[in-house]
Amino acid sequence: MAPSDGRNLLTTSQAAARLGVKPETVYAYVSRGLLTSSRLSGVRGSVFDVDEVEALAGRDTARRTDIGAVERIRTQITLLDDGHLYFRGRDAVELSSHPFESVAHFVWTGELLDDVQFDADPVVVQRCREAVGLMAPDSRSMDRIRIAVDIASTYRPLRFDTGYTSVVREAGHLLATVAAALVGVAPQQSVAESIWAAIKSEESDPRGLAPLQVALVLMADHGLAASTLGVRVAASTRANLYSVLAAGLGCIDGPLHGSAADPVYRFLMTAIDDPIAAIATQLRSGTGVPGFGHVVYTDRDPRAEELLRVLRDPAHGAQTAVIAAADVVIEEVSDRFDTFPNSDFALATFTCAYGLRPDTPEMLFAFARMVGWTAHALEEYEESPLRFRIPGIYTGTRPG
Repeated sequence: MAPSDGRNLLTTSQAAARLGVKPETVYAYVSRGLLTSSRLSGVRGSVFDVDEVEALAGRDTARRTDIGAVERIRTQITLLDDGHLYFRGRDAVELSSHPFESVAHFVWTGELLDDVQFDADPVVVQRCREAVGLMAPDSRSMDRIRIAVDIASTYRPLRFDTGYTSVVREAGHLLATVAAALVGVAPQQSVAESIWAAIKSEESDPRGLAPLQVALVLMADHGLAASTLGVRVAASTRANLYSVLAAGLGCIDGPLHGSAADPVYRFLMTAIDDPIAAIATQLRSGTGVPGFGHVVYTDRDPRAEELLRVLRDPAHGAQTAVIAAADVVIEEVSDRFDTFPNSDFALATFTCAYGLRPDTPEMLFAFARMVGWTAHALEEYEESPLRFRIPGIYTGTRPG
């Protein structure tokens, strides 16, 4: 009988992807006695033990390389399956109705509590603000986050404790500290309130705090993205949490990852008055309309779908002109190119709809993703250290 929570089990599609075969071939392996199938309540089709699938993959296709090389990373944090995003088996869209702190604690521990609070030391917050104040006036929020993480770490002498309880405590403290350091006034009551105070303008409708809360939860993790892989490599060296998060921030700071929403924001700002003309300009330039499609999802990005749904609700006070323009763009581009808006498009729409800082999308993305990075660090700390050793293939000048 399969475990009721489904841990260490792969669905038929996951097993097929790992083995590089069609689902029909997986069942052929079962009939030949190479795999054992079982059933799990709530899952269509059969499920398979991950160790058994890995053993079969290793026997037929996986090449054994140098000691320390890792071919697959097992994780119990995030699942992307059939157009849905799950955190520890719970739909991320459903979780987005809970406070950000509660979801962060759930991603780290598996416990969903309603009264989670993260506290920051006012002295450390002030020191972080002083350091941020020395930066160039037009510095990006991403740069400010990095500085705040580094400064905060120097005030945590026990940060080198990579034990589970210590890391969870430090992560909550750090999120509250960084959020408060980005604000030029007294710390707010919650992480989301501090972030909102840091990105809003005088014209921003305060009801935008609710969509912000949704966005933070939905962006908390997305599996083994490039930055998350960097985090796990750092954690495998037993780097402390602050250094691990710094590795993630370094990896995410690029136009193809954390900054991918920048061109979407610029496009939407030109599309508010005349979305059709803005689309025509993009097509004429040959660059296409940014913010559509995804390398993982094939039909829909559940994060974008939910955030856009929330933004369309009049109760949240988003600028109607921005939402109307975004909807025209979505309809035209989706119909013409058989595609869908992704999270970059949704974050850019959120930014335009409340008149927020232009770099809000990348800031929210990086800040929220520290939740997932912490969870992956916790997992990696439980693995054998220094297990990542990718064998290089030398192609330079031969000796002699």
